[in-house]
Amino acid sequence: MGCDGGTIPRRDELVRVKKKPEQKDKDAELAFRWRHCTIRQLPLQPPVVACSLGRLYSKESVLEGLLDRSTLPEVALHIKNLKDVKDLQLTLNPAFDGTKAEKGDGYFDGGKSPYICPVIGLEMNGKYKFCFLWTCGCAMSERALKEIKTSVCHKCQTPFKETDIIVLNAEGDDLKTMEVNMFLRKADRKGKKKRTVGETSSEVGEKEEVGRKKNRKEEKVVTKPASKRVEAEDPAYKKAKEDYSVAKDPNASEVLKSIFTTHKSAEEQTRAHWITYNPFYN
Repeated sequence: MGCDGGTIPRRDELVRVKKKPEQKDKDAELAFRWRHCTIRQLPLQPPVVACSLGRLYSKESVLEGLLDRSTLPEVALHIKNLKDVKDLQLTLNPAFDGTKAEKGDGYFDGGKSPYICPVIGLEMNGKYKFCFLWTCGCAMSERALKEIKTSVCHKCQTPFKETDIIVLNAEGDDLKTMEVNMFLRKADRKGKKKRTVGETSSEVGEKEEVGRKKNRKEEKVVTKPASKRVEAEDPAYKKAKEDYSVAKDPNASEVLKSIFTTHKSAEEQTRAHWITYNPFYN
């Protein structure tokens, strides 16, 4: 069966078939994720931070989201405070020209990234797996970490553990591993905080006990000399004692002593004394 002019139609021209869904451009999606903030969906602005799951953010958008949590998308709800993100120490790509705009009259390489690996120079554009260390924030390619095995950062020499390695823009099994490591780090941080609080309280208790002992010693030292000074210097205290005698008091005058019959002048007394009223009934 033909049409006018002897043409033969094809099957897709005669039969309506179901259209296939539009396929995503994976390269464009990768480039977007590595160059745009997860919260605002706008180009990343320094300082750039990342969370425990490896997602990239502009720090300004994180601060705004913490102030108004209604602006945070679902993928960023795990960020409760600034301790849940880390400032990234990124290495700039000298071959990247950020001021050059995309124009139709020249070639523009969209695969160029503003950042590279500081160890082997790979570009951070999503084609290669990149990581950062939670201890220092230095970002580098996973290949550099695997080829040069060490327990310190290649860039700043900061020690790190296996759980401190965060895969940027993690997916699949890597994302599950990052979630487990995130809970392990939080548990470790809480354990250290409890130990620090316990040590601090014990140190405070020891200091208080030492202070109390010192105060007790000072009270003893101060009280003992004070009582001695009262006995030695206060004449009223001395005169109140039972064994006190005016005749034996070196500070008493002879005139005062002569009033009493215990004085030596009483032996020569022949008449009654006007103070002692000694009637001399002999």
